[in-house]
Amino acid sequence: MFVRVVEVKTKPGKAKEVCGTLHEKILSTLKAQAGFVDEIVLVSDQEGILALSFWKTKQDAEQYKREDYSKVSETIQHLVHSKPKVHAFDVETSTCHKIARGQAA
Repeated sequence: MFVRVVEVKTKPGKAKEVCGTLHEKILSTLKAQAGFVDEIVLVSDQEGILALSFWKTKQDAEQYKREDYSKVSETIQHLVHSKPKVHAFDVETSTCHKIARGQAA
């Protein structure tokens, strides 16, 4: 399993609005992607948002990045300070996805 971590520095007081946009407009795009597994969103009024999207494979996540991520980023651009930072990781362990020590789900 593979995860993309998107770090979003929101404008003051806009973190909840970004979350609302995520729920209303972006999750349906993610759910329609091949290999999409789950989305976890962490929110802090002071820090912004961390969005973790889980994918079956790195290739699935990269296809989403190539085909749809720029549209998603544009959707929230007016609510953020700068372009979101994206980090990518292999999932080593997850209790909710039943992954142990790098084993595929």
